[in-house]
Amino acid sequence: MSDQELARDLGFLEAYTLGLGTMIGAGIFVLPGIVAASAGPASMVSFVIGGMVALLAALSLSELATGMPKAGGSYYYVNHALGSFFGTIVGWGMWAGLMFATAFYMLGFGQYLLDQPSDALTVILAGLVMASLLVAINYRGVKETGSLQNVIVIALVGLILVFIAVGLLNIDPSLLDPFVREGEGWPVVAATAGTVFVTFIGFEVIATSAEEIKNPGRNLPLSMIAAVVTPTILYVLVMLVSTGTLPVPELAASDVPVADVAAVAAGTFGAVTVGGFTVEFAVIGSVVMITGAILATISSANASILSAARVNFAMGRDQILTNWLNQIHDRYRTPYRAILATGVVILALIASPLPIATLADVASFMFLITYALVHVAVIVLRRADPDEYEPDFRIPSVLYPIVPILGGLACIGVMLQMAWQVQAIGVGIVFVGITWYQFYAKEKAISTTLIGEAVAPAGEGVEGEDVYRVVVPVSNPETQRPLIKYAAASAASTEGDAELVAVNVIEVPPQTSPAQIEFEEERVENQRALLENARDIAEDLDVPVRTRAIVGRNAGETLLSVLGEENADHVLLGWAGERRRRDVLFGTTIDPLLERAPCDVTLVKDPTTSPDDIVTLAGEGPHAAASARRAGEIRRAFPDSTLTLFNVQPEPDIEDDIEIDPAELGHETITEVATAADLEDDEYEPRVIVSDDVRGTLVEAATEYDTICVGATGTSTVAQALYGSLPQTIVEQSQGTVIMARGENRAPRTFRQALIQRLGGSPSEVKPRES
Repeated sequence: MSDQELARDLGFLEAYTLGLGTMIGAGIFVLPGIVAASAGPASMVSFVIGGMVALLAALSLSELATGMPKAGGSYYYVNHALGSFFGTIVGWGMWAGLMFATAFYMLGFGQYLLDQPSDALTVILAGLVMASLLVAINYRGVKETGSLQNVIVIALVGLILVFIAVGLLNIDPSLLDPFVREGEGWPVVAATAGTVFVTFIGFEVIATSAEEIKNPGRNLPLSMIAAVVTPTILYVLVMLVSTGTLPVPELAASDVPVADVAAVAAGTFGAVTVGGFTVEFAVIGSVVMITGAILATISSANASILSAARVNFAMGRDQILTNWLNQIHDRYRTPYRAILATGVVILALIASPLPIATLADVASFMFLITYALVHVAVIVLRRADPDEYEPDFRIPSVLYPIVPILGGLACIGVMLQMAWQVQAIGVGIVFVGITWYQFYAKEKAISTTLIGEAVAPAGEGVEGEDVYRVVVPVSNPETQRPLIKYAAASAASTEGDAELVAVNVIEVPPQTSPAQIEFEEERVENQRALLENARDIAEDLDVPVRTRAIVGRNAGETLLSVLGEENADHVLLGWAGERRRRDVLFGTTIDPLLERAPCDVTLVKDPTTSPDDIVTLAGEGPHAAASARRAGEIRRAFPDSTLTLFNVQPEPDIEDDIEIDPAELGHETITEVATAADLEDDEYEPRVIVSDDVRGTLVEAATEYDTICVGATGTSTVAQALYGSLPQTIVEQSQGTVIMARGENRAPRTFRQALIQRLGGSPSEVKPRES
């Protein structure tokens, strides 16, 4: 779908806490026992390795997110840069990884709730019940879950800090020796890094919020780095406290490891008596951490279910998955089928015989594949350098290409150290994705691979300033072809390079939430079909074309922003030919363009693919030359047509002493207009009529032709409302095509735009962009 740009109201702190909230969750409570059993005290090094791998991925994601802030995150970046084959692998991998992670969280929930092993029947049943409840909540779309999750995260951070502070006072250094388990060595530490990586898979939420972050070139990478470093430090300290408080065998055997560690650490403070009741601090510490673990596992699972459904949507948008999954519920406005499909698989994984550690490992394995390909995507986009890739943040030159190369190799290195069972399941999921691509997605998926350009850059094309760019908003399939042909005619009439930019805008009210916009599948499909058709038409005409799918609050303002971003020379769009409200002339979309667009503007009512007799009104108006230029372009595009430059002169005043030949004056005016429009003498026929009723004659004679070009009568809405609009009158009288042209209008910047630019921003930041 076209994604939307949201208000940039997230500063560094807000973005940082957003990412931190996704990673301070279930892993910190469930993993200590699992990783201690594998790597002992050295498991804290495993968290450092996992954090470093995540940090490298964060740098690459920061560049991609500011260069392509689209729904779908890593999936979108890989699919766009490497093509639908790798996009399918990553899409399936992310979906599977999130479902495996959710199953891991739910078994951890059952463990802490019941203090029993993860394979106990009661634990599995508890996980199934809670997972079903979370699926139902996401199905219904309870909005309050987001606010609740923020409260949970704040509480968890506080609990963990207290746990670390108390635990550090009670560490027994002898328990940390040997640091690396005898007979295991450092390879098992590297393998354990794969297990703990499941705790880092949530930092990408910052990247997917790039459009909402102020000064993203600075705040996005800083917040992502901080959001990775902070939990890494916390995880290392939790493992230090855990392995320094309980012997490794006891920690590994515990079903509620953090609660047991808290009980031992808090127990050193003895007990407290309140109102005749004595409560041991060991019990308080254990209960508090169990409560925190339950909240953390629920919070993490809920976020993963929502993220999995969003990956479904992104894949459906690119036709890798069937759009059946993306159906929006009529009442709840949620992608209920994607949520249900995700929920069914999660329930199956919870009930499966796979150990809880394996669920975590597979989730990590799939995201390590994803981030390895993310690093490749950065290199491909850097080398291909497509026009639309202009990241606000780039990996510093001293670190490029070291970061993506080292990051990709680190991901692969960790995966190679993981258990063969995990590798087998991960490769199996990749094989499912490849099979799905070969038999379903290959012929349907929208592929935008840039690998060829990265391997052998074409070196063709010119920078934006040297290209004559015509923007064509498209919204009606019936008028698309003639509009694009008219735009192509304009592009063909210029010397040098030219391109078309086909734009479709989905307009939404301010009350619509971003999530609802994101899942409006029917409108998205209509938008995609329009833009695909625009590409097909342009290919038929052998004209270079780019397409932009945009969601904006106001179509007119959105199109104005597009013209600025594209540095457009000409915008050509359809025109209904009627007034929408008493206070507008041509409609709320068109009026802002006529008044404020800095480039040529052309409105076309009832465009035809077979113009016959073309006439342009060649008067002394400010946009007569622009009208004649448009008419000449259409005449050249349709060689069988004819072009007439038409002028009406008033009858001379018989009392005037100076003799003036009005017909001669009319021909002189036509010649001046033709010269200004770069028309040759053999491209048009002049026609002059002398009449007392200039306006009436203009309208009556012009409507004899099937295609009429007329210059805009002015840029003031008030003036046109008071004195009437000639194009509007012609529209009302004509049965054919009416084209209204307005020339270039490089308006001075407003104070607001100048202020924003002076403060280091861009005037375009105040308006919606392509998403």
